[in-house]
Amino acid sequence: MLLVIAYSREARQSLRNVCRSHDESVIRRFGRVALFEATEFGAFQALRLREKHGEAIQLEQTVPFNEFESVRPDVREAVAAYEDRETPFLPYEQFQTGSDLPSPTEMKERDLPSG
Repeated sequence: MLLVIAYSREARQSLRNVCRSHDESVIRRFGRVALFEATEFGAFQALRLREKHGEAIQLEQTVPFNEFESVRPDVREAVAAYEDRETPFLPYEQFQTGSDLPSPTEMKERDLPSG
């Protein structure tokens, strides 16, 4: 997918116009941000916007997030356990203390694999 971010008022208007005119190439739109299909036509539309608006348009190529490929099982287990906790306002760091669940520090030091 191609992520298009518009930073100026004029760039946002052009992004809206392109999304309306070529909705078959738009996966999703979020105000000043849109996801285009990763096709040559999607790239054409995104590059058109950058050609017209320069640095007011940011382009990134993205891949869908697959939690089962990108996140270790113990992190997913920690998520499930934490969301099932009895005390809703207990911070995760306190919740995981004394358990086998990964610590916030440990998780912050590990990057997700690149897609």
